[in-house]
Amino acid sequence: MPNLSVKERLAIAPQEMPVREPAIRAKTMEEVALGYTAEQAKAEAERCLSCKNAPCVRGCPVGVQIPRFIGEIQKGDFKAAVDIIKETNLLPAICGRVCPQEKQCQLECTVGKNFKSVEKAVAIGRLERFAADWERENGRETAPAKAASMGKRVAVIGSGPAGLAAAADLARSGHEVTVFEALHRAGGVMVYGIPEFRLPKLVVSHEIDNLAARLGVRFETNFLVGRTGAIRELLEKEKFDAVFIGAGAGLPKFLNIEGENLVGVFSANEYLTRANLMKAWDEERAATPLFKSRIAAVIGGGNVAMDAARMSLRLGAEQVHVIYRRTRDEMPARAEEIEHAEEEGVIFNFLRNPVAIMGDEQGRVAGMKLQKFDLGEPDASGRRGPLPIAGSEYVFECDTVIVALGNEPNPLLTKTTAALVADKRGRIIVDETQKTSLDAVYAGGDIALGAATVILAMGDGRRAAAAINRMLGQPA
Repeated sequence: MPNLSVKERLAIAPQEMPVREPAIRAKTMEEVALGYTAEQAKAEAERCLSCKNAPCVRGCPVGVQIPRFIGEIQKGDFKAAVDIIKETNLLPAICGRVCPQEKQCQLECTVGKNFKSVEKAVAIGRLERFAADWERENGRETAPAKAASMGKRVAVIGSGPAGLAAAADLARSGHEVTVFEALHRAGGVMVYGIPEFRLPKLVVSHEIDNLAARLGVRFETNFLVGRTGAIRELLEKEKFDAVFIGAGAGLPKFLNIEGENLVGVFSANEYLTRANLMKAWDEERAATPLFKSRIAAVIGGGNVAMDAARMSLRLGAEQVHVIYRRTRDEMPARAEEIEHAEEEGVIFNFLRNPVAIMGDEQGRVAGMKLQKFDLGEPDASGRRGPLPIAGSEYVFECDTVIVALGNEPNPLLTKTTAALVADKRGRIIVDETQKTSLDAVYAGGDIALGAATVILAMGDGRRAAAAINRMLGQPA
């Protein structure tokens, strides 16, 4: 395509992402979003203005050189595009699918600002996914450059996005890296939390296999640091020169109301882990017990709530309701995920919150007592605060309650590691380099941030890797 003027680029319509039909996809675990074709990717790339000040790059937590890689897609050189992405992000197929680009790089896009709508911004995430998928599907992957061995060993605790990002950078810098994972499969929240229909596990496994095969990262599963071995043992007995903690935030929050111990009440963590990691949906081949629901109610308004609600449909629930105490405008979930849930048949009950869960004579969930809310003034996050309406309680029939109110760090590491300082919410306290209160021990991702995004966790991992490199005598 010849060089286009700014006016001509702004006149190009955004490319819609092809998706599976809602009625079909709501009953299958296959990926919902199908990805751009090559023609769509090139057309979407042509919308990029190649801004010299690159505001989109400032919005990316890992600093992907966005105009450069989009420029290569414009030329049709998809391999060059993915190589540019991988200079700073070794997990583009994952980030392109699950990162909230509309709150990061795309929020800063000049095209979107021109139309005063982030929905009109260049679809950076979809282009990132396209380039990564093209490389994998066409067998064009190449080993990243790796420095000569430094003779140093680094332990990474947790194989989620923070741990994988740290492991990749440290291995590229010439260190021997071992990743310790508590579960039987590596990938952290990307395999136990995010459903197959949003992030295929084949994609995650492929990225992890690449780290092992191309960079020599070693993965040790079924190793729970704090029980199987302690941080001090890794440093003193196993002779690791540094430790990075990227263990995530796996301790679910609950409502603390009457009835939360009834049969049929789940944390979203447990519910999604059973379905994703333990494949409860695959009744023919998996032995994981599947709780059969008729009417499921999901409490919360974030991405995890959307994942749990959409999973409930796929596990056979006749009705799935999302109970949220604010309105749709205040929901923290991605707009795309909310829209997909609505299309699939999830019912939203706004300005409602449970005050009690009711059970039958067998101790099983029979319903909830919900209270209605109004919205008051904005809270510290800028969202309008929910105000309960006195005397508005009513009974809502359901047989399954899934609590999706977020997670906090598991206290195991701080309780089993002397002098490892955490705040009152259990988050490990780190400085600007991700260093903890212990020498040679760094931390990042959800265990330091609280619940965060994949790309923010990766940013922490990369910052920690750079600091560990400096500590071990190699410039970052």
